[in-house]
Amino acid sequence: MPPLPLTFPASFVWGASTAAYQIEGAAEEDGKGPSVWDSFVRREGAVRDGHTGDVACDHYHRFPQDVALMRRLGLDAYRFSLSWPRVLPTGEGAVEPRGLDFYDRLVDALLAAGVDPTPTLFHWDLPQALEDGGGWMARETAYRFGEYAAVVGARLGDRVKRWITLNEPFVHMSFGYAFGVHAPGRALMLDALPTAHHQLLGHGLATAALRATVPDAQVLIANNCTPVRLRQDARGEADRAAAAAYDALHNRLFNDPVLTGRYPDLSAYGAADPSWGGLVHEGDLETIAAPLDGLGVNYYNPTWITAPASPDSGLPFDMVEPEEAYPRTTFDWPVVPDGLTDLLVGLASRYGAALPPVWITENGCAQPAGVDDRARIDYLAGHVGAVAQAMERGVDVRGYFTWSLLDNFEWAEGYHQRFGLVEVDFATQRRTPRASFEWYRELIAAQKARR
Repeated sequence: MPPLPLTFPASFVWGASTAAYQIEGAAEEDGKGPSVWDSFVRREGAVRDGHTGDVACDHYHRFPQDVALMRRLGLDAYRFSLSWPRVLPTGEGAVEPRGLDFYDRLVDALLAAGVDPTPTLFHWDLPQALEDGGGWMARETAYRFGEYAAVVGARLGDRVKRWITLNEPFVHMSFGYAFGVHAPGRALMLDALPTAHHQLLGHGLATAALRATVPDAQVLIANNCTPVRLRQDARGEADRAAAAAYDALHNRLFNDPVLTGRYPDLSAYGAADPSWGGLVHEGDLETIAAPLDGLGVNYYNPTWITAPASPDSGLPFDMVEPEEAYPRTTFDWPVVPDGLTDLLVGLASRYGAALPPVWITENGCAQPAGVDDRARIDYLAGHVGAVAQAMERGVDVRGYFTWSLLDNFEWAEGYHQRFGLVEVDFATQRRTPRASFEWYRELIAAQKARR
């Protein structure tokens, strides 16, 4: 078994992450409204084997059992998401008190277990009623998001201080609106770019709402980031331009505005006008760039890019496989721990003093079913070590949340990809901690012994 790294400061936060639609179930209980995922899973062929999140891990009813697992694990913090349609069934207007009551009970149970609640306001389950009105393609959705943030901040903010606004707006834009492989299932390609600005505007409005309602609020955004790499056989000028274009879309489009108040150069995508044809209103970037208390970084693997093989591809880059024979997860993602070090050091170099403290808000891997998951232990040990190396090189990293506490509904893959420290038998809802659970528990215990 890999050794336990012992290079972290006493204040470092150890956590695990989940998301509402992936674990809660209770899709139509206690007044919850439908989300875009409730609708999307009912499209023929949208999700592998027709799986849905209707029950998922039944966390809505079994959360005391899951909090007990967190206590056993020794977590400092738990990152979960709030279901927007559970709180506001149509995304606006009347509040559903039973939805807020559920999150009240969850927060109280976490605090009683010594686990710091860290909610994410939006993890892709937009109320269907708002999608019917345009979804994130519509500016109005950003205003509704700010109002929703005020509602939950007023209810939970006496106990919850660390908040995350959005989860992976790049992935939601690309998979949900550009390619249509996630909810809401639109295939707009580059015409999906307005969803980037509206999500970021929503982030800014939610930040302001949380700071107005929550004393001493700490506000973050969780961006999916990837180091962009070139292969040895693809290092010409056109390849470098393609890599820069991809970096601008995946990383800088969602980091630059919140950290610098400016959008990156998107001329490779036909968006040379800084106002995006009037989409960006006066004052928007000031709202988006309100100072953050931390930047959440979700990391899974690097992305290898070359110049497009065909001028008719429609995109200024091609994604390619690496030359190196990396280990692979069951999702077929390459396992590259040093990519996380490169990413963190690169963020610090690019943004300098504008970069707030960094939190690893997701990092994990899908592995085969079963409790003897030594490949996951190797993965976690490698990536925790990569964080330590970045910190040794001067990056201010404050915490690490692994994905995920539980096996769950893995979006378009249904229940076929297993990311959990805890195995879930979805037929019986039995939870069984894996070997990686015990490894992570020992790591956390060793760190706490040094405090």
